[in-house]
Amino acid sequence: MSKKKSFKKIKGQKIPTNILKKEIIRLFKKHNDRRYNAKQIIKKLKIENSKISVNNALDALAEEEALKHIGQGKFRFNGKVKSSTKRATLEGIVDMTRTGAAYIVIEGQDDDVHVSQKYINNALHGDKVRIRSWTPSGRRKAEGEVEEVLERATSHFIGTMSKSTRFSFVMPDRENMPVDIIVYPENLNNATDGDKVVVKITKWHGNGIKSPVGEITSVLGKAGSSDIEMKSILINNGFNLDFPPAVIKEAEQFRDVIDESEVAIRRDMRSVTTFTIDPHDAKDFDDALSIQYLDNGNCEIGVHIADVTHFVRPGTALDKEAYTRSTSVYLVDRVLPMLPENLSNGLCSLRPNEDKYTFSAVFTFDKSDKIVDRWFGKTLTHSDRRFAYEEAQEVIESGEGDMAEELKVMNRIAKKLRKAKFKNGAINFETEEVKFKLDENAVPIDVYVKVRKEAHLLIEDFMLLANKEVAKFVANKEKPEIPFIYRVHDEPNPDKVAEFARFALELGIKMKVDTPKQIAESYNLLSDMADDNDTVKMLQPIAIRTMSKAEYTSENIGHYGLAFDFYSHFTSPIRRYSDVLCHRILYKVLSGKNYRVNKDELEDQCRHISFQERKAMDSERESIKYKQVEYIEKNVGETFEGIISGIIDRGLFIELKVSKCEGMVSFDTLGESFAVAEGRLKATGNRTGKEYKMGDTVSVTITGADLQKRQIDMRLNVEEEEEINW
Repeated sequence: MSKKKSFKKIKGQKIPTNILKKEIIRLFKKHNDRRYNAKQIIKKLKIENSKISVNNALDALAEEEALKHIGQGKFRFNGKVKSSTKRATLEGIVDMTRTGAAYIVIEGQDDDVHVSQKYINNALHGDKVRIRSWTPSGRRKAEGEVEEVLERATSHFIGTMSKSTRFSFVMPDRENMPVDIIVYPENLNNATDGDKVVVKITKWHGNGIKSPVGEITSVLGKAGSSDIEMKSILINNGFNLDFPPAVIKEAEQFRDVIDESEVAIRRDMRSVTTFTIDPHDAKDFDDALSIQYLDNGNCEIGVHIADVTHFVRPGTALDKEAYTRSTSVYLVDRVLPMLPENLSNGLCSLRPNEDKYTFSAVFTFDKSDKIVDRWFGKTLTHSDRRFAYEEAQEVIESGEGDMAEELKVMNRIAKKLRKAKFKNGAINFETEEVKFKLDENAVPIDVYVKVRKEAHLLIEDFMLLANKEVAKFVANKEKPEIPFIYRVHDEPNPDKVAEFARFALELGIKMKVDTPKQIAESYNLLSDMADDNDTVKMLQPIAIRTMSKAEYTSENIGHYGLAFDFYSHFTSPIRRYSDVLCHRILYKVLSGKNYRVNKDELEDQCRHISFQERKAMDSERESIKYKQVEYIEKNVGETFEGIISGIIDRGLFIELKVSKCEGMVSFDTLGESFAVAEGRLKATGNRTGKEYKMGDTVSVTITGADLQKRQIDMRLNVEEEEEINW
């Protein structure tokens, strides 16, 4: 292939790592006297890859001695290219399989690195590791060996204890935890044979796959209860259930009294009409809104956020624990908070009829509802009213009740903010959120989809405004750059989008996806059509899978999904450590000091927070799955209508239409083998040619519900399915 043809092929695309490395070498060879950084390479090659992925490729080429790093992110050609079998050093996250082998997920790299069990060297699922990677001759897939565990995802595990004469061992519940944990008699903590326990690993026997040694920290009792399973989800994802004593002691030293010295240095907004809108069962109120009219007729709306940094100071035990957790974790029947309860539900929570320390973004709107002024700073506020979403919605719809006029004005402005956002290219995906009605024992008695109405959107729009404007303010404040924590969202993978567009075309939906702007417009068209078309509604979650994941970083690339050039998280510091960092940096900037955090250290913090966020999301999904199985197990033998929501080599995933519970129909039950198309959007019977596509409506019977495996088994009712489709 000529260089000219190669360039035409990659121009305007997001290319995989192996091609990216070749194109980078071509560029350096052509201009062997030049120095380039990632941003310059993206511009030169006219590619759509993120800066992170290009930097990873540059680092790999430097490891292979093809390039030399000369500082400040720049590289030069080294005059030689090593063989692809040269071992490169990479860092990534362990995705462990049931067999004990693993795939290492490398940030910015499309292909994972396979590590066989003999080379895993004590790494566990979710750990951050350093590996040596190579591509064996004649093969395309990279292999690797774990050199070092850089960061453990967790040291605590839940499992069942088995007692022997010399020692006991704990068999972890997690299927991707390949070893048992030895416990000696002095570390049993009164646990007995068959108990469900929490065990902490205290010692590894060097590299290899030998069982580690641990100590039992908690005895939960006999297995089987929902409470134990929820705790298992949290612990197995690396979250500690309890706060260390030093953290509790620090948190309890604060008193719920406004200090006069703080009154002197804050903007006092306690007399301004202020209220909160939250879920009916919420206890940690991060945010409040205020509204007042100025003498010139303009309207001033304040977004007031709990001033967590007043209590959580850098370097304290409280701060270190908050950073370690990085997020509150929301399961179906409980919340594991980032901060101790007397802070999260008490001192920091913007409860009604209480004076509170807040950090505010105040916006002045003219008579045409356009922003004419912005102000950021620390404040004192007093919430006059606490609304549940349902109460606020009733006031908005009826135009009557507490603060009816204030809500009317805010809702009008929120609608205009929303309209401008979508006009600018934001993507309007409304994902369905499954909610449960639980009995007194936390057993689900009903499953439903949360409906988002204007009250929800009103709060969302003002929070988005504050997050955007804070990020924009810091980014544009002064030069050189002020290192800041951004919430970024990269453009979607063009290969995944193209595959999705081809599938949508089979369903009669034509999409233009040649540019990021066209992708956003096409996805919004899908969203508009989804209200009246179940098939299109099914396409939305598939479209979301083509999107990049939002993350935290000090390198701003903007937020594609929201169509914001600058975006951060400022509005939820009670439950997100990212917002704590945002508040600290913003306050220093507002103080007029030449303040800059170390950008490398900030980037490390961003990676950790993003990592913890993913674990929290996994925990939430696991709890939902458990409660869905718990709900459906009383319906074994019953028939339901569902849609095909996923396809793997073993079978079809079916989502029940009413309850949204998802189970699997194994291909083994269908009387023939099936070929799964690339992209996993369609499966075809090898004997009959029968096709099953994503989004097809089918009839299924529930044949089993296994709470331990979080698994629902289904059988396809072929005759009824044919009748439905007819």
